[in-house]
Amino acid sequence: MKKNSYYLLIPILTMLFCTGSYNPKYNIKDIKNDLNIEEIKNEREKENLDIQNNNEQLQMETPDKSGPVTKLPWENDVNFIKAKKEIGANVLMAAYCTVLKDPLPGEEFNVHLGASSVAGTVIQPNDIFSQNKSIGPYTEARGYQKGPSYSGSNLMTTIGGGVCKISSTLYNVSILSNLQIIERYNHAMPVPYVPYGQDATVAYGAKDFKFKNNTEFPILIWAEGIDNRLYVGFYGKEKPPEIEWNHKVLNKVEAPKHYRSNPDLKEGEEKVIVEGMDGATVESWITIKNEDGTIKTKKLGISHYIPMPYIIEVNK
Repeated sequence: MKKNSYYLLIPILTMLFCTGSYNPKYNIKDIKNDLNIEEIKNEREKENLDIQNNNEQLQMETPDKSGPVTKLPWENDVNFIKAKKEIGANVLMAAYCTVLKDPLPGEEFNVHLGASSVAGTVIQPNDIFSQNKSIGPYTEARGYQKGPSYSGSNLMTTIGGGVCKISSTLYNVSILSNLQIIERYNHAMPVPYVPYGQDATVAYGAKDFKFKNNTEFPILIWAEGIDNRLYVGFYGKEKPPEIEWNHKVLNKVEAPKHYRSNPDLKEGEEKVIVEGMDGATVESWITIKNEDGTIKTKKLGISHYIPMPYIIEVNK
């Protein structure tokens, strides 16, 4: 008997002895035949291979920068499979991974919390999704922590800071799914995690992100935050047409550099605390390529961004 087969038998024999149902005429060979040890072993090897293959797929879908993805971390999740089956949403319409650059602990926590809250949301045909109604308000009572947020040209810390990563990711998936955008605001300053023109900010009670399900079938939203990556996918019954983002920079303003003293640094040393970004005025539109070969364009408006200053510590 192989060593692995022996260990598989131990729980069975223990149960037989403890329940008083052990039959000394029922020998080890008979038990092995009845259990079909080789079949169990093959099944376990298959399960291990499936896990290995899934891990390899996930490794392929951990991009260094934000963009569309097709392999997602919840594909074998029981709750996801059940939710998808209940409404017949078997087709991945579009998915997007937003990569957060050096997120603060509260920021990453808020993104993960918001993602888990929005996962499982179903949008019926002609219904409008609102992020603020879905996962807001962004308060301590709802579990949100302090995180970075924008207020005009200032970067500050507020409860729920970081949830704009969710609205920006939802915006990208909505566009790639060819859904109707009802409400979207760009940040006052550019953000480092999505391209100019592809961000969306929210402020509970003031600014929201909304889209309409303009399809003829329900749409299931699923989302998950893993470390510094946020994954969001939409599922329905049909693939949307091919969508391509387009941007035109109409104006650009160089980011200024603000210096502040830090005597703890070596003399002459500089340390960048905040990586600045140039301001810009950006016109955005999408190209829609239908299966019949026809091509349409949809204008998405103009986004204005003031420069994000560099914050640099020095010891002169």
